[in-house]
Amino acid sequence: MKEECGVAGVIIHDPAPPTNIVAFKLYYALYALQHRGQDSTGIVVFDGTKPRSIKRMGLVSEAYSRDTLQNIVGYVGVGHVRNATYGTQTIENCQPFVLNFKGGVIAISHNGNLVNSAELKDELESEGRIFTTALDAEIIGLLLVKELLRHNPVDALKSVMRRIIGSYALTIMINGDLYAVRDPIGNKPICYGEIEGGYAAVSESVALDTIKGKLIRDLRPGEIMIFKKTGELESVMTTDEDFAAHCVFEYIYLARPDSILDGTLVYSARERIGKELALEHPAVADIVSPVPDSGIAAAIGYSRESGLKYLEGLMKNRYIGRTFILPHQEMREMAVRLKMNTIGENLKDKSVVLVDDSVVRGTTSRRIIDMIKDAGAKEVHLRVASPPIIAPCYLGIDMPTRAELIASHKTIEGVCAAVNADTIGYLSADGLVKAIGIDKSKLCLGCITELYPVPIPNEKCYCDKQSKMDDFVPEEEKKVE
Repeated sequence: MKEECGVAGVIIHDPAPPTNIVAFKLYYALYALQHRGQDSTGIVVFDGTKPRSIKRMGLVSEAYSRDTLQNIVGYVGVGHVRNATYGTQTIENCQPFVLNFKGGVIAISHNGNLVNSAELKDELESEGRIFTTALDAEIIGLLLVKELLRHNPVDALKSVMRRIIGSYALTIMINGDLYAVRDPIGNKPICYGEIEGGYAAVSESVALDTIKGKLIRDLRPGEIMIFKKTGELESVMTTDEDFAAHCVFEYIYLARPDSILDGTLVYSARERIGKELALEHPAVADIVSPVPDSGIAAAIGYSRESGLKYLEGLMKNRYIGRTFILPHQEMREMAVRLKMNTIGENLKDKSVVLVDDSVVRGTTSRRIIDMIKDAGAKEVHLRVASPPIIAPCYLGIDMPTRAELIASHKTIEGVCAAVNADTIGYLSADGLVKAIGIDKSKLCLGCITELYPVPIPNEKCYCDKQSKMDDFVPEEEKKVE
């Protein structure tokens, strides 16, 4: 399960002469956001006359060099990292998306997913537009150009936001000014801060930390922030509704633990998740061990609450990326061992509480548990720092279908048997909400409740803004083995 994108935007006030500092700031910001996308990356910088860009497949460290960045000069720019969905891993689909039109030039970086993209694309194609990518960013860009020919940038953005449905965090350069936009439900994170000589807007606060920025705050749901080349800041709200649907998986897995999202330090939220998990699902065991890295903070919380010793039984090879793919079953099992190895002395003859952030298909969990038992563990009690994932995400997480989600078609007991655990315990939805510390009415829990914050064909929507938990029946109560 992967987040699909990370975005960044940087503007420096009135540099003279043009400088490459914006390109380097974007480079380091994207490096800090690498966990949000490892398939492709791009930077576009504008000097007041023309845009200059670098787009490459692969990691940030592979895509840019000092020499190439030296030549990308300007005072404003946007950047992007992306995890591609199947069939879209091409250079054409690298962002930012750039459009030159008679009104000037725009560059767009988008994180999220539009649920009405097919409808909008059909409309634009009927007008004679020709698409060159499979990106929602191109749809947004073409809609924006139409509006910019008639309206000022803020009114143009407002008009586009009324048309697009789904999740989006955007950094946009329009004729030399920088705009940051958050969707009206606040599903995707984006914040802004002050840097030396200017401002930056990024998906997560860690990117500001990396470029020596000072976090000011997160954008509010439906907010447009304008950073002008003159140094002026302006905030425009496009909705007066107090409604939000922040993605719950940012706190469980997606965001870096040292990020602050909507006022909450992710590490602290994950540690509280572990404490709630220990209260809900205690175990008689010798040690608590995480599945690294995303299970570490929750395992520490579980250890502190339960009084069980925290001891790592798995060591991750951090030189292997998330995109490592091999074609055959035997090779895939070898890949798991390449990514992770057991620390036999810590596991031998012990009963282990194994804490993981989530169970998606169950195949990796089975291989890890088998590895731990092969290393000599007597028992493995799997504790999962999220509720069962029973439904896909339509708002920008590359998540399997219901048929592939193990909890969608098995009882909890069935999942336990499938992954070869001695016992299993999932955090409850209420426990998760309590640990995160954000009211459940402001969280998107669609993947665990099957209730979504925007209309999606053949899915249930709580668009009337009733609590997403009101009609939720736990899966163990409604499933048949």
